[in-house]
Amino acid sequence: MIKSPICDLLGIRYPLFQGGMAWISDARLAAAVSNAGGLGLISAIQGGVEAVRREIRLCRSLTDKPFGVNIMLKAPDAADIASLVVEEGVRVVTTGAGSPAAFMPAWKEAGIIVVPVIPSVAYALKMQAVGADAVVAEGAESGGHIGELHTMALVPQVVDALDIPVLAAGGIFDGRAAAAAFMLGAVGVQVGTRFLVADECRVHEVYKDKLIAASDIGTMVTGRSLGDSVRCLKNPFAKKFFKMEYDPSVSAEEVRAFGTGSLHKAVFDGDFAGGSFLAGEVAGLVKERQSAAAIVEDIMGGAEKILTEKVKQILL
Repeated sequence: MIKSPICDLLGIRYPLFQGGMAWISDARLAAAVSNAGGLGLISAIQGGVEAVRREIRLCRSLTDKPFGVNIMLKAPDAADIASLVVEEGVRVVTTGAGSPAAFMPAWKEAGIIVVPVIPSVAYALKMQAVGADAVVAEGAESGGHIGELHTMALVPQVVDALDIPVLAAGGIFDGRAAAAAFMLGAVGVQVGTRFLVADECRVHEVYKDKLIAASDIGTMVTGRSLGDSVRCLKNPFAKKFFKMEYDPSVSAEEVRAFGTGSLHKAVFDGDFAGGSFLAGEVAGLVKERQSAAAIVEDIMGGAEKILTEKVKQILL
C-alpha cells in the first residue's frame, strides 16, 4: 500500500485528494472518497454560507473519516466561509484564487491543516511563508481555473523549492500519472476530472455523457485574454466565449456577463449549448462511470503496481 507523509498528517489511508470543484464537490462525493481512503473535499461554492454548513454536517453524518473544505478566496463570502470552517470544526482546508494569510491565525488556533493550491514556485513560497502545512502544485492540464505551467515541469520545481509536502494535480487520471507524480517528488495527488463520472457525483447526466465521449483534443482554454484562464470541454458556449473575448468590438464586461452562470447551467441543467463543462486534458481517458471507491482503488492500486513491478523491470 502506498503511504506518504500526507497520510500521517491527515490520518488518511491513501495520499489522494478529490478536487474541490465549484458547485460539484458536495457532501455525498466527499464522503464517498473519504470512506474509500482518500481525502474528500466539499467546495465552498454551494450557494451561500448556510448551504456550505449543511454540506459539512451532512458529510459528517456520512463518514467518520477526515474530509475538508475548499475555499475560493476571491468569492464574496470567503471571509464568512473562513469563519464557518472554524465554527464547524473542519479539520482540513484547501484554498485557491488568493492568499489565505488573513485567515491563517484563526485557522491555526483552531488546529486546521491548510493546503493551498498553487500554480507557480513563487506562489508556493509565499504560501509556505504564511504557514501552509502543504501545497497542491496544479498544472495547466487541470480542468477549471488554471495557471501557465504544466504539471511535469511545475511539480519538481516546487518540490525543490519548499520544505513542506507537495501534492501534484493536473493530468492525474490513473496509476500511471500518480506514479509519475510520486517520482517527481510529490507526496500525493489531487484528482478532479475523473471524479466527475463517479456514481456519487451530482453533475447532470449530460455532463457525464459528454465527458465520456470527449477525445484527446476535447478541451480548450477560455478567458486567457481576461487574465482568468479556464479549461473546459469544447462546446458551443466555449467556442462563442473564446470568439467574443478576442473580438475588439466586445468589451471585457460583456464577455464576463456572457459567462455568468454557465457552470451552474452545465452542472445542474446539462445545457451543452449554454453551459461551461469544466474538464481537464485527461477527458479523453474517461471511458466509464464508476463508484468513487473504484476510482480511488484503481489510481492507488495502479500506482503501487507500477512503482513496485514496472520500475523494477526497467531497472533490470
